[in-house]
Amino acid sequence: MDAHTAEEVRAHAFVHGRVQGVGFRNFVLQTARRLGLKGWARNRINGTVEVVAQGPKPAVEALLKALERGPALAYVTQVEVAWETPRPDEASPFRLRATR
Repeated sequence: MDAHTAEEVRAHAFVHGRVQGVGFRNFVLQTARRLGLKGWARNRINGTVEVVAQGPKPAVEALLKALERGPALAYVTQVEVAWETPRPDEASPFRLRATR
């Protein structure tokens, strides 16, 4: 089964560590768009980065793996992931949201 025929899934992740001020959101944006995912990423006021990604399961899993390492200046200590029901109204392409 290839990424275009795979089951669509939705992951909601919180990335902990040194993940703000190091280009993490841009890294997520570029990676998610390259993988053809829908969703968004934003900084949280508590210092984490929140990511919602939706698309073929192999692509979402690839993004989650990338979140574990992040860009060169990041130091990821934990990635919390909750699997959710895909939303038919999720906007494409992947985008950044304002801090919350």
